[in-house]
Amino acid sequence: MRDVTYPPIIGTAKTLFRVLGISFQTSGTEHVPREGGAILASNHVSYVDFIFNGLAAQPAGRLVRFMAKKEAFEHKVSGPLMRSMHHIPVDRAQGEASLHEAAEYARRGEIVGIFPEATISRSMEVKEIKTGAVRAAAEGGVPLIPMVVWGTQLLKTKDHEADLWGRGKTIALHVGEPIPVTGEDPVAETALLHESLTALLDRAIREYPVSPEGQWWAPARYGGTAPTPDEARRLDLEERAARDAKRAARD
Repeated sequence: MRDVTYPPIIGTAKTLFRVLGISFQTSGTEHVPREGGAILASNHVSYVDFIFNGLAAQPAGRLVRFMAKKEAFEHKVSGPLMRSMHHIPVDRAQGEASLHEAAEYARRGEIVGIFPEATISRSMEVKEIKTGAVRAAAEGGVPLIPMVVWGTQLLKTKDHEADLWGRGKTIALHVGEPIPVTGEDPVAETALLHESLTALLDRAIREYPVSPEGQWWAPARYGGTAPTPDEARRLDLEERAARDAKRAARD
């Protein structure tokens, strides 16, 4: 694919990170292949995760094509940028078509970024994840690579004020060993992905320079004050019901 805008956008972002004093903790970036396709499956704690996740592929000299809500492609500003970087629009009403496109991208040698939780985790834990990442990797005949991002929730996440210009934050990016998948049992292979993501998240939290104790951005089981998974699930359901009611009233 011809990339005119993607490399300079990355360069601009790196300059901005330096200006804002953002530091990085990384591990496992050697698991991102230097050539050939792959599915990069990440946890999801922030609206800006994809901005940082792609940095995990930079040591390998790779660009990541992210799956993102189609609404981002319809916006007059973000739309042209998303298309120019060859990201993949996801229409939740036709999700299978998007997964087939992701598999085709990977088959052609691209690295595709997927958030298998689908929505941001209010609990900051790894939520129940969908089988799409496993199925796309199996269909594309490429490795499934787990990774976690941590610290991005301090910039912009659900239910909290954004702090995009706050200085001195630390962002952690941890990449795990590739998970070979066949697609013969997507549920079991997705369970392996969940297990790997959970282990990577545990490492990210334990190695983070700020203790999770008493922090709103940390899971309850680490002493943080984020909602428990059950509480987060209830909030997600309430949010979905409110969104559906608003859509019905509009229609």
